[in-house]
Amino acid sequence: MSQIKDNKIKKRIRRILRDINCSYKVEDGIVTLEGSVDSYEEYLRIGRSIGRIKGVQGVVNNLDYPGKEKPTRGEASHRDLGVADVVIIGGGVIGCSIARLLSKYRVKTVLVEKNSDIACGTTKANNALVHTGIGEPMNTLKQKLCVEGHKVFRKLAEELDVPYKETGLWIILSKDSLKIPIPYPIKYIILRFILPYIILRRGRKLGIPLQVVKKKELFKREPNVTKRAIIAIHSPTYAVTNPYLFTIALAENAVENGVKILLDTEVVDINIRDGRVESVVTTKGVIKTRFIVNAAGVYADIVAELADAREYTIHPKRGATILFDKELQGYINHPMSLLQLPKQEHYKGGGILYTFDGNIQWGPTIAEHPSREDTSVTKEEIEEIFSRYSLLSPSFPRDKVITFFTGIRACTFTEDFIIRAAKKIKGFIHVAGIQSPGLTAAPMVAERVIDILRKEGLQLEEKEDFKPFRKHPPIPRELSLEER
Repeated sequence: MSQIKDNKIKKRIRRILRDINCSYKVEDGIVTLEGSVDSYEEYLRIGRSIGRIKGVQGVVNNLDYPGKEKPTRGEASHRDLGVADVVIIGGGVIGCSIARLLSKYRVKTVLVEKNSDIACGTTKANNALVHTGIGEPMNTLKQKLCVEGHKVFRKLAEELDVPYKETGLWIILSKDSLKIPIPYPIKYIILRFILPYIILRRGRKLGIPLQVVKKKELFKREPNVTKRAIIAIHSPTYAVTNPYLFTIALAENAVENGVKILLDTEVVDINIRDGRVESVVTTKGVIKTRFIVNAAGVYADIVAELADAREYTIHPKRGATILFDKELQGYINHPMSLLQLPKQEHYKGGGILYTFDGNIQWGPTIAEHPSREDTSVTKEEIEEIFSRYSLLSPSFPRDKVITFFTGIRACTFTEDFIIRAAKKIKGFIHVAGIQSPGLTAAPMVAERVIDILRKEGLQLEEKEDFKPFRKHPPIPRELSLEER
Protein backbone atom coordinates (compact mmCIF):
# COMPACT_ATOMS: atom_id res chain seq x y z
CA MET A 1 0.00 0.00 0.00
CA SER A 2 2.85 2.40 0.88
CA GLN A 3 4.50 1.72 -2.49
CA ILE A 4 1.25 2.48 -4.35
CA LYS A 5 0.92 5.82 -2.52
CA ASP A 6 4.56 6.68 -3.24
CA ASN A 7 4.04 5.97 -6.96
CA LYS A 8 1.06 8.34 -7.05
CA ILE A 9 3.18 11.03 -5.39
CA LYS A 10 5.96 10.49 -7.95
CA LYS A 11 3.55 11.13 -10.84
CA ARG A 12 2.61 14.50 -9.36
CA ILE A 13 6.24 15.39 -8.66
CA ARG A 14 7.29 14.69 -12.25
CA ARG A 15 4.91 17.41 -13.44
CA ILE A 16 6.23 19.91 -10.88
CA LEU A 17 9.89 19.22 -11.66
CA ARG A 18 9.59 19.33 -15.44
CA ASP A 19 12.59 21.28 -16.89
CA ILE A 20 14.17 21.65 -13.43
CA ASN A 21 17.69 20.37 -12.79
CA CYS A 22 17.14 18.20 -9.74
CA SER A 23 16.51 14.64 -8.65
CA TYR A 24 14.09 13.23 -6.13
CA LYS A 25 13.14 10.10 -4.24
CA VAL A 26 9.96 9.15 -2.41
CA GLU A 27 10.00 6.73 0.48
CA ASP A 28 7.05 6.09 2.80
CA GLY A 29 5.57 9.51 2.08
CA ILE A 30 8.84 11.42 2.54
CA VAL A 31 10.08 13.31 -0.53
CA THR A 32 13.79 14.14 -0.74
CA LEU A 33 15.02 16.68 -3.31
CA GLU A 34 18.64 17.03 -4.50
CA GLY A 35 20.19 19.45 -6.98
CA SER A 36 20.26 23.21 -7.45
CA VAL A 37 17.97 26.05 -8.49
CA ASP A 38 18.55 29.66 -9.47
CA SER A 39 16.96 31.38 -6.48
CA TYR A 40 15.57 31.08 -2.98
CA GLU A 41 12.11 31.82 -4.41
CA GLU A 42 12.36 28.81 -6.75
CA TYR A 43 13.53 26.65 -3.84
CA LEU A 44 10.41 27.69 -1.89
CA ARG A 45 8.04 27.29 -4.84
CA ILE A 46 9.14 23.71 -5.47
CA GLY A 47 9.03 22.76 -1.79
CA ARG A 48 5.56 24.24 -1.29
CA SER A 49 4.18 22.64 -4.47
CA ILE A 50 5.35 19.19 -3.39
CA GLY A 51 4.19 19.76 0.18
CA ARG A 52 0.62 20.24 -1.10
CA ILE A 53 0.50 16.81 -2.77
CA LYS A 54 -1.92 14.46 -1.04
CA GLY A 55 -0.07 11.74 0.85
CA VAL A 56 3.20 13.66 1.28
CA GLN A 57 4.22 13.48 4.95
CA GLY A 58 7.39 15.51 4.68
CA VAL A 59 9.62 17.34 2.20
CA VAL A 60 13.39 17.19 2.68
CA ASN A 61 14.45 20.06 0.44
CA ASN A 62 18.20 19.77 -0.15
CA LEU A 63 18.16 22.00 -3.23
CA ASP A 64 21.01 24.50 -3.30
CA TYR A 65 20.45 28.14 -4.26
CA PRO A 66 22.78 31.18 -4.37
CA GLY A 67 23.62 32.43 -0.87
CA LYS A 68 22.22 29.43 0.99
CA GLU A 69 23.30 29.39 4.64
CA LYS A 70 25.36 26.45 5.83
CA PRO A 71 24.58 25.28 9.37
CA THR A 72 27.34 25.61 11.95
CA ARG A 73 27.70 23.77 15.22
CA GLY A 74 29.65 24.15 18.43
CA GLU A 75 32.53 22.02 19.62
CA ALA A 76 31.63 18.66 21.12
CA SER A 77 32.53 17.79 24.69
CA HIS A 78 32.91 14.11 25.60
CA ARG A 79 32.51 14.60 29.32
CA ASP A 80 30.12 12.06 30.83
CA LEU A 81 26.84 13.75 31.80
CA GLY A 82 25.19 10.55 32.95
CA VAL A 83 22.10 8.68 31.83
CA ALA A 84 18.55 9.87 31.13
CA ASP A 85 15.43 8.01 30.11
CA VAL A 86 14.41 10.92 27.87
CA VAL A 87 16.36 13.87 26.48
CA ILE A 88 14.27 16.80 25.24
CA ILE A 89 16.05 19.09 22.79
CA GLY A 90 14.70 22.64 22.90
CA GLY A 91 13.56 24.88 25.75
CA GLY A 92 10.68 26.73 24.14
CA VAL A 93 7.04 26.40 25.16
CA ILE A 94 6.81 23.01 23.43
CA GLY A 95 9.90 21.47 25.01
CA CYS A 96 8.98 22.81 28.46
CA SER A 97 5.37 21.57 28.13
CA ILE A 98 6.69 18.09 27.36
CA ALA A 99 9.17 18.28 30.25
CA ARG A 100 6.48 19.32 32.71
CA LEU A 101 4.14 16.51 31.63
CA LEU A 102 6.94 13.93 31.78
CA SER A 103 7.70 15.09 35.33
CA LYS A 104 4.45 13.41 36.40
CA TYR A 105 6.11 10.05 35.79
CA ARG A 106 8.99 8.12 37.31
CA VAL A 107 11.35 8.75 34.43
CA LYS A 108 14.64 10.63 34.39
CA THR A 109 14.21 13.56 32.02
CA VAL A 110 16.85 16.04 30.86
CA LEU A 111 16.02 19.11 28.76
CA VAL A 112 18.87 20.76 26.85
CA GLU A 113 18.70 24.31 25.48
CA LYS A 114 21.45 25.94 23.43
CA ASN A 115 20.65 29.47 24.64
CA SER A 116 21.40 30.95 28.06
CA ASP A 117 17.73 30.88 29.06
CA ILE A 118 14.57 29.10 28.05
CA ALA A 119 11.96 30.71 25.76
CA CYS A 120 14.62 32.61 23.81
CA GLY A 121 13.40 31.65 20.33
CA THR A 122 9.95 31.71 18.73
CA THR A 123 8.24 31.55 22.14
CA LYS A 124 9.31 34.99 23.34
CA ALA A 125 8.28 36.75 20.10
CA ASN A 126 4.77 35.32 20.17
CA ASN A 127 1.68 37.57 20.08
CA ALA A 128 0.38 35.76 23.20
CA LEU A 129 -3.06 34.75 21.88
CA VAL A 130 -4.71 31.62 23.19
CA HIS A 131 -6.48 30.72 19.96
CA THR A 132 -9.79 28.87 19.67
CA GLY A 133 -8.97 27.04 16.43
CA ILE A 134 -11.60 28.85 14.34
CA GLY A 135 -8.91 30.30 12.06
CA GLU A 136 -6.94 27.10 11.46
CA PRO A 137 -7.29 24.96 8.31
CA MET A 138 -9.94 22.30 8.83
CA ASN A 139 -8.91 18.69 9.44
CA THR A 140 -5.28 19.53 10.23
CA LEU A 141 -3.34 18.33 13.26
CA LYS A 142 -2.65 21.90 14.33
CA GLN A 143 -6.38 22.69 14.34
CA LYS A 144 -7.22 19.55 16.32
CA LEU A 145 -4.58 20.22 18.98
CA CYS A 146 -5.43 23.93 19.11
CA VAL A 147 -9.12 23.26 19.79
CA GLU A 148 -8.20 20.71 22.49
CA GLY A 149 -5.47 22.93 23.95
CA HIS A 150 -7.81 25.90 24.21
CA LYS A 151 -10.13 23.87 26.43
CA VAL A 152 -7.42 23.04 29.00
CA PHE A 153 -5.30 26.20 28.89
CA ARG A 154 -7.13 28.12 31.60
CA LYS A 155 -6.82 25.25 34.11
CA LEU A 156 -3.11 24.88 33.35
CA ALA A 157 -2.55 28.63 33.72
CA GLU A 158 -4.28 28.51 37.12
CA GLU A 159 -2.12 25.59 38.27
CA LEU A 160 1.04 27.43 37.24
CA ASP A 161 -0.10 30.87 38.46
CA VAL A 162 0.49 32.63 35.14
CA PRO A 163 -1.54 35.40 33.48
CA TYR A 164 -4.65 34.36 31.56
CA LYS A 165 -7.45 36.67 30.51
CA GLU A 166 -10.39 36.04 28.20
CA THR A 167 -10.48 39.10 25.95
CA GLY A 168 -12.48 37.66 23.07
CA LEU A 169 -11.76 38.47 19.44
CA TRP A 170 -13.94 40.36 16.96
CA ILE A 171 -13.65 39.13 13.38
CA ILE A 172 -14.51 42.17 11.25
CA LEU A 173 -16.07 41.85 7.80
CA SER A 174 -15.76 45.12 5.89
CA LYS A 175 -15.85 46.47 2.35
CA ASP A 176 -12.13 45.64 2.26
CA SER A 177 -12.67 41.96 3.09
CA LEU A 178 -13.31 40.63 -0.43
CA LYS A 179 -10.46 41.32 -2.84
CA ILE A 180 -12.27 40.02 -5.90
CA PRO A 181 -13.76 42.09 -8.76
CA ILE A 182 -17.50 41.56 -8.35
CA PRO A 183 -20.37 44.07 -8.19
CA TYR A 184 -20.82 45.58 -4.73
CA PRO A 185 -24.43 44.34 -4.20
CA ILE A 186 -23.20 40.75 -4.63
CA LYS A 187 -20.19 41.45 -2.43
CA TYR A 188 -22.46 42.88 0.27
CA ILE A 189 -24.69 39.78 0.29
CA ILE A 190 -21.62 37.55 0.64
CA LEU A 191 -20.18 39.64 3.48
CA ARG A 192 -23.42 40.32 5.33
CA PHE A 193 -25.10 36.94 5.09
CA ILE A 194 -23.11 34.10 3.51
CA LEU A 195 -19.71 34.42 5.23
CA PRO A 196 -21.16 34.93 8.74
CA TYR A 197 -23.26 31.80 8.27
CA ILE A 198 -20.18 29.81 7.17
CA ILE A 199 -18.14 31.05 10.15
CA LEU A 200 -20.93 30.28 12.63
CA ARG A 201 -21.38 26.80 11.17
CA ARG A 202 -17.65 26.12 11.49
CA GLY A 203 -17.77 27.29 15.11
CA ARG A 204 -20.63 24.92 15.90
CA LYS A 205 -18.76 22.03 14.31
CA LEU A 206 -15.71 22.74 16.48
CA GLY A 207 -17.67 23.51 19.64
CA ILE A 208 -16.54 27.16 19.64
CA PRO A 209 -19.10 29.75 20.82
CA LEU A 210 -19.57 32.60 18.31
CA GLN A 211 -21.96 35.55 18.18
CA VAL A 212 -22.96 37.93 15.39
CA VAL A 213 -22.43 41.65 16.12
CA LYS A 214 -24.49 43.81 13.76
CA LYS A 215 -23.21 47.12 12.41
CA LYS A 216 -25.12 49.38 14.81
CA GLU A 217 -23.90 47.47 17.87
CA LEU A 218 -20.39 47.26 16.41
CA PHE A 219 -20.07 51.03 16.00
CA LYS A 220 -21.58 51.62 19.44
CA ARG A 221 -19.08 49.36 21.18
CA GLU A 222 -16.14 50.18 18.91
CA PRO A 223 -16.44 53.84 17.85
CA ASN A 224 -12.93 53.84 16.36
CA VAL A 225 -13.38 50.84 14.09
CA THR A 226 -13.42 51.47 10.33
CA LYS A 227 -16.68 52.90 9.00
CA ARG A 228 -16.35 50.43 6.12
CA ALA A 229 -17.26 47.60 8.51
CA ILE A 230 -20.42 45.66 7.61
CA ILE A 231 -20.72 43.09 10.41
CA ALA A 232 -18.57 41.31 13.00
CA ILE A 233 -18.36 37.86 14.54
CA HIS A 234 -17.49 37.80 18.24
CA SER A 235 -15.43 34.85 19.47
CA PRO A 236 -15.68 35.39 23.26
CA THR A 237 -13.30 32.67 24.47
CA TYR A 238 -10.17 33.97 22.75
CA ALA A 239 -7.69 34.74 25.52
CA VAL A 240 -4.30 36.29 26.11
CA THR A 241 -1.42 35.13 28.30
CA ASN A 242 2.29 35.85 28.68
CA PRO A 243 4.20 33.22 26.65
CA TYR A 244 7.52 33.87 28.36
CA LEU A 245 6.11 33.64 31.90
CA PHE A 246 4.05 30.59 30.89
CA THR A 247 7.18 28.81 29.64
CA ILE A 248 9.17 29.82 32.72
CA ALA A 249 6.38 28.40 34.89
CA LEU A 250 6.35 25.11 32.98
CA ALA A 251 10.12 24.82 33.39
CA GLU A 252 10.09 25.70 37.10
CA ASN A 253 7.34 23.20 37.81
CA ALA A 254 9.16 20.53 35.79
CA VAL A 255 12.37 21.14 37.77
CA GLU A 256 10.47 21.03 41.07
CA ASN A 257 9.23 17.60 40.01
CA GLY A 258 12.67 16.26 39.11
CA VAL A 259 13.48 17.34 35.54
CA LYS A 260 17.03 18.54 34.91
CA ILE A 261 17.51 21.53 32.58
CA LEU A 262 20.88 22.27 30.97
CA LEU A 263 21.27 25.77 29.49
CA ASP A 264 24.03 26.93 27.12
CA THR A 265 24.04 23.33 25.92
CA GLU A 266 23.99 22.84 22.15
CA VAL A 267 23.40 19.42 20.62
CA VAL A 268 26.20 18.75 18.13
CA ASP A 269 25.79 15.03 17.42
CA ILE A 270 23.53 12.06 18.12
CA ASN A 271 24.90 8.55 18.38
CA ILE A 272 22.87 5.71 16.88
CA ARG A 273 23.55 2.01 17.38
CA ASP A 274 21.70 -0.71 15.43
CA GLY A 275 19.03 1.74 14.32
CA ARG A 276 18.32 3.02 17.83
CA VAL A 277 19.16 6.19 19.77
CA GLU A 278 22.16 5.62 22.07
CA SER A 279 23.33 9.06 23.25
CA VAL A 280 23.24 12.82 22.71
CA VAL A 281 26.53 14.69 22.28
CA THR A 282 26.48 18.34 23.39
CA THR A 283 28.90 21.20 23.96
CA LYS A 284 28.77 20.31 27.68
CA GLY A 285 29.13 16.54 27.38
CA VAL A 286 27.43 13.27 26.45
CA ILE A 287 24.07 12.06 27.80
CA LYS A 288 23.23 8.39 27.34
CA THR A 289 19.56 7.86 26.54
CA ARG A 290 17.10 5.62 24.72
CA PHE A 291 14.66 8.37 23.80
CA ILE A 292 15.10 11.81 22.23
CA VAL A 293 12.27 14.32 21.78
CA ASN A 294 13.27 16.80 19.09
CA ALA A 295 11.55 20.10 19.94
CA ALA A 296 14.33 22.27 18.52
CA GLY A 297 12.09 24.74 16.68
CA VAL A 298 13.77 26.32 13.65
CA TYR A 299 16.65 23.86 14.06
CA ALA A 300 14.51 20.71 14.26
CA ASP A 301 15.53 19.50 10.79
CA ILE A 302 19.22 20.01 11.54
CA VAL A 303 18.89 18.07 14.81
CA ALA A 304 17.02 15.28 12.99
CA GLU A 305 19.85 15.13 10.43
CA LEU A 306 22.32 14.42 13.25
CA ALA A 307 20.36 11.23 13.96
CA ASP A 308 19.96 10.33 10.27
CA ALA A 309 16.23 10.81 10.89
CA ARG A 310 15.47 13.86 8.78
CA GLU A 311 11.96 13.75 7.30
CA TYR A 312 11.32 17.46 6.62
CA THR A 313 13.00 20.80 6.05
CA ILE A 314 12.30 23.92 8.07
CA HIS A 315 11.82 27.06 5.96
CA PRO A 316 11.66 30.01 8.38
CA LYS A 317 8.99 32.69 8.16
CA ARG A 318 9.35 36.06 9.85
CA GLY A 319 6.52 37.83 11.63
CA ALA A 320 6.88 41.49 12.64
CA THR A 321 4.78 43.18 15.34
CA ILE A 322 4.45 46.79 16.53
CA LEU A 323 3.75 47.59 20.19
CA PHE A 324 2.01 50.83 21.24
CA ASP A 325 2.08 52.85 24.45
CA LYS A 326 -0.38 51.92 27.20
CA GLU A 327 -1.96 55.37 27.03
CA LEU A 328 -3.86 54.09 23.97
CA GLN A 329 -5.55 51.42 26.07
CA GLY A 330 -9.27 51.70 25.36
CA TYR A 331 -8.90 53.27 21.92
CA ILE A 332 -9.95 49.81 20.74
CA ASN A 333 -12.09 47.96 23.28
CA HIS A 334 -11.80 44.46 21.83
CA PRO A 335 -9.00 42.64 20.03
CA MET A 336 -9.99 42.45 16.37
CA SER A 337 -8.95 40.90 13.11
CA LEU A 338 -10.03 41.79 9.58
CA LEU A 339 -11.21 38.83 7.52
CA GLN A 340 -9.72 39.11 4.03
CA LEU A 341 -10.44 36.76 1.13
CA PRO A 342 -8.78 35.22 -0.70
CA LYS A 343 -6.46 34.58 2.24
CA GLN A 344 -2.70 34.74 2.01
CA GLU A 345 -1.76 31.06 2.11
CA HIS A 346 -1.01 29.65 5.59
CA TYR A 347 -1.66 33.00 7.30
CA LYS A 348 -4.54 33.86 9.63
CA GLY A 349 -4.03 37.60 9.14
CA GLY A 350 -3.00 38.92 12.54
CA GLY A 351 -4.89 41.89 13.93
CA ILE A 352 -5.11 44.74 16.41
CA LEU A 353 -4.57 42.85 19.64
CA TYR A 354 -3.87 43.40 23.33
CA THR A 355 -1.01 42.08 25.42
CA PHE A 356 -1.87 40.83 28.90
CA ASP A 357 -0.34 44.02 30.32
CA GLY A 358 -2.70 46.23 28.31
CA ASN A 359 -0.54 47.39 25.42
CA ILE A 360 -2.11 47.38 21.97
CA GLN A 361 -0.11 45.51 19.34
CA TRP A 362 -0.47 45.39 15.55
CA GLY A 363 0.64 42.27 13.75
CA PRO A 364 2.15 39.92 13.05
CA THR A 365 3.06 39.99 9.38
CA ILE A 366 4.34 36.93 7.54
CA ALA A 367 7.21 36.60 5.08
CA GLU A 368 9.54 33.82 3.98
CA HIS A 369 13.15 34.45 5.01
CA PRO A 370 16.21 32.21 4.60
CA SER A 371 17.75 33.10 7.98
CA ARG A 372 16.86 31.17 11.13
CA GLU A 373 18.28 33.90 13.37
CA ASP A 374 17.60 37.31 11.74
CA THR A 375 15.07 39.04 13.98
CA SER A 376 15.67 42.57 12.73
CA VAL A 377 12.62 44.60 11.65
CA THR A 378 12.74 46.29 8.26
CA LYS A 379 11.19 49.57 7.15
CA GLU A 380 9.12 47.61 4.62
CA GLU A 381 7.67 45.39 7.38
CA ILE A 382 6.64 48.42 9.45
CA GLU A 383 5.01 49.99 6.39
CA GLU A 384 3.18 46.73 5.70
CA ILE A 385 1.87 46.63 9.28
CA PHE A 386 0.51 50.18 9.05
CA SER A 387 -0.99 49.52 5.61
CA ARG A 388 -2.64 46.23 6.60
CA TYR A 389 -4.02 47.06 10.04
CA SER A 390 -5.05 50.66 9.44
CA LEU A 391 -7.89 49.08 7.43
CA LEU A 392 -9.35 48.14 10.84
CA SER A 393 -8.97 51.56 12.44
CA PRO A 394 -7.85 54.34 10.05
CA SER A 395 -7.88 56.99 12.80
CA PHE A 396 -5.60 55.02 15.15
CA PRO A 397 -2.73 57.25 16.42
CA ARG A 398 0.49 56.04 14.82
CA ASP A 399 2.84 58.26 16.83
CA LYS A 400 2.61 56.18 20.01
CA VAL A 401 4.80 53.25 18.94
CA ILE A 402 7.15 52.20 21.74
CA THR A 403 8.87 49.22 20.11
CA PHE A 404 8.71 46.57 17.40
CA PHE A 405 10.04 43.04 17.13
CA THR A 406 10.17 40.00 14.88
CA GLY A 407 9.64 36.32 15.60
CA ILE A 408 10.70 33.37 13.45
CA ARG A 409 8.15 30.66 12.65
CA ALA A 410 9.48 27.10 12.23
CA CYS A 411 7.48 26.00 9.16
CA THR A 412 7.70 22.80 7.16
CA PHE A 413 6.60 22.45 3.54
CA THR A 414 3.54 20.41 4.53
CA GLU A 415 2.51 23.40 6.71
CA ASP A 416 1.22 21.29 9.58
CA PHE A 417 2.59 20.04 12.87
CA ILE A 418 4.81 16.96 12.58
CA ILE A 419 4.53 14.94 15.79
CA ARG A 420 5.50 11.30 15.33
CA ALA A 421 8.15 8.68 15.93
CA ALA A 422 10.93 8.69 13.33
CA LYS A 423 10.31 6.19 10.56
CA LYS A 424 13.80 4.61 10.65
CA ILE A 425 15.42 5.46 13.99
CA LYS A 426 13.93 3.92 17.13
CA GLY A 427 13.60 6.23 20.10
CA PHE A 428 13.69 9.49 18.09
CA ILE A 429 10.49 11.56 18.30
CA HIS A 430 9.80 14.45 15.90
CA VAL A 431 8.02 17.53 17.27
CA ALA A 432 8.50 19.89 14.35
CA GLY A 433 6.74 22.51 12.26
CA ILE A 434 5.16 23.98 15.39
CA GLN A 435 4.12 27.43 14.24
CA SER A 436 0.93 29.28 15.22
CA PRO A 437 -1.14 28.14 17.14
CA GLY A 438 1.72 26.32 18.88
CA LEU A 439 1.34 28.19 22.18
CA THR A 440 -2.32 27.16 22.53
CA ALA A 441 -1.66 23.63 21.32
CA ALA A 442 1.40 23.09 23.56
CA PRO A 443 -0.41 21.16 26.34
CA MET A 444 -1.92 18.74 23.81
CA VAL A 445 1.34 18.44 21.86
CA ALA A 446 2.86 17.23 25.13
CA GLU A 447 0.03 14.72 25.65
CA ARG A 448 0.56 13.40 22.13
CA VAL A 449 4.31 13.02 22.71
CA ILE A 450 3.69 11.08 25.93
CA ASP A 451 1.42 8.69 24.02
CA ILE A 452 4.10 8.18 21.37
CA LEU A 453 6.80 7.53 23.98
CA ARG A 454 4.56 4.97 25.65
CA LYS A 455 3.93 3.19 22.34
CA GLU A 456 7.67 3.25 21.59
CA GLY A 457 8.39 1.34 24.80
CA LEU A 458 9.02 3.93 27.52
CA GLN A 459 7.68 2.67 30.86
CA LEU A 460 5.53 5.42 32.38
CA GLU A 461 4.58 4.99 36.03
CA GLU A 462 2.82 7.97 37.59
CA LYS A 463 4.31 9.58 40.70
CA GLU A 464 2.24 9.75 43.84
CA ASP A 465 4.05 12.90 44.96
CA PHE A 466 3.74 14.96 41.75
CA LYS A 467 3.28 18.66 42.55
CA PRO A 468 1.04 20.27 39.91
CA PHE A 469 0.91 23.74 41.47
CA ARG A 470 3.51 26.46 41.18
CA LYS A 471 3.34 29.90 42.79
CA HIS A 472 4.60 32.93 40.88
CA PRO A 473 7.19 34.89 42.88
CA PRO A 474 6.01 38.32 44.11
CA ILE A 475 6.38 41.26 41.71
CA PRO A 476 7.66 44.27 43.72
CA ARG A 477 5.75 46.90 41.71
CA GLU A 478 2.48 45.10 42.47
CA LEU A 479 3.10 45.04 46.25
CA SER A 480 2.22 47.68 48.80
CA LEU A 481 5.07 49.40 50.65
CA GLU A 482 4.36 47.24 53.68
CA GLU A 483 4.41 44.03 51.61
CA ARG A 484 7.73 45.00 49.99
